[in-house]
Amino acid sequence: MDKIIAGIYDESNLVQQGINALLQDVENIDITLMCTEKPQLEEKLRNITLHVLIFNMYDISTSALNHITQLTIKYPRMKILVFSILNTEDVVLRTIKAGAKGFLSKECGKNDLVEAVYTLRNGHDYYSKSITALLVNRYVTKIKSNDNDQAVNLQNLSLRQIEILKSWGEGLSNQEIADRLFISIRTVETHKNHIMQKLNLRTTVDMVKYAIKNNLIKI
Repeated sequence: MDKIIAGIYDESNLVQQGINALLQDVENIDITLMCTEKPQLEEKLRNITLHVLIFNMYDISTSALNHITQLTIKYPRMKILVFSILNTEDVVLRTIKAGAKGFLSKECGKNDLVEAVYTLRNGHDYYSKSITALLVNRYVTKIKSNDNDQAVNLQNLSLRQIEILKSWGEGLSNQEIADRLFISIRTVETHKNHIMQKLNLRTTVDMVKYAIKNNLIKI
């Protein structure tokens, strides 16, 4: 994998340094930008092409959402990964609508952060477990009131990919899936990417939805 050029935008230097320290020894991730202020970020982005921007959002203000939208429009190839202690349904949905491609909630750790950066770089959206659960619950409520929803068949997937899809739908992490199937975390991630490509899915939430529609997991 080529180097993933990433940046961190956070008003706190201490938080920036903490996130940077978490990613310093991670293979293929290179933090080349760290900013605390909007003008500083705009200036640096003129000279650096980022793959992923880690954006710490402290509030759900119109200003913060507009900033995400402006960055998305101005730098369409840069994926914005929001980290926030605010994880209500309203916050998540408004952030996604603003253009963010990933959302990490306050319970996330280093593994979630690394997985999110890799996933966004691979062209897919990423949401942490609690956010996935929130969005899936919203989806389940919707499909329970719609008996005409048609499930897509599983013919395009291998047996191993179906196993991984089922495990992910059950809420297992990449590490837990790897341990269950006696494979590496990188292999799990590769399978997940292939599953999304074969089924034309964009996010890990879509994977869970697919598992529900095809009765791979119970709700």
